[in-house]
Amino acid sequence: MANTLLMPKATAVWLVDNTALTFDQIAEFCKLHPLEVGAIADGDAAQGIKGMDPVMTGQLTREEIAMGERNSNHKLRLSEPKVRVPETKRKGPRYTPLSKRQDRPNAILWLVRNHPELKDAQISRLVGTTKSTIEAIRERTHWNSPNLVPMDPVTLGLCSQIDLDLEVQRAARYLPPQESTGETLLPASETEHLPLGEQDSSSSEEKELDAEAVFAKLSSMRSTESNDDDEDDQS
Repeated sequence: MANTLLMPKATAVWLVDNTALTFDQIAEFCKLHPLEVGAIADGDAAQGIKGMDPVMTGQLTREEIAMGERNSNHKLRLSEPKVRVPETKRKGPRYTPLSKRQDRPNAILWLVRNHPELKDAQISRLVGTTKSTIEAIRERTHWNSPNLVPMDPVTLGLCSQIDLDLEVQRAARYLPPQESTGETLLPASETEHLPLGEQDSSSSEEKELDAEAVFAKLSSMRSTESNDDDEDDQS
């Protein structure tokens, strides 16, 4: 990791106010133009910027400042940082081992069939292929299209399940909302204001009708039984 100065303008403000270093020395150390350092000293530039002590941040020692003040030709050197922050790696195309490159068309076919919502760029990120190959597999113009078999890229080791789920979720954001099919329950706003009195009265009427029907049936059965007994006695 390259050792660079943090907040160069704030450091220049502090050096101008608190040291006897020349404008050229401060400009070279802070990677600024000498005229800009002169403008900072005159108050024409960096207004409102609070000076930052490079000694407190560990980027410059007091001995180094003293050497620069004694010798105007001395070039200030940054101190070695105590903690090195690793540089962030730039994301490039996904590397696929040679042993698994032959499985990429099968993985692309699986993604095209099972997740048609995925865009070509997303499939390219997952499997590490080109858009022309994806289009050829979509249109069945790939040179090995008759022999391709859809295979899960996660099982093949071409991508992780987390990466696949993430791309599917991203693609789902742009899908139109699905229309509801079939009957569903009525919303509570429609059912909560139904008149309860009518329901109770109708249910009570049904109970009364049922009771009358039962008693009528019993009485008819008793009458038929009594008629049969009379006929037996007469005989």
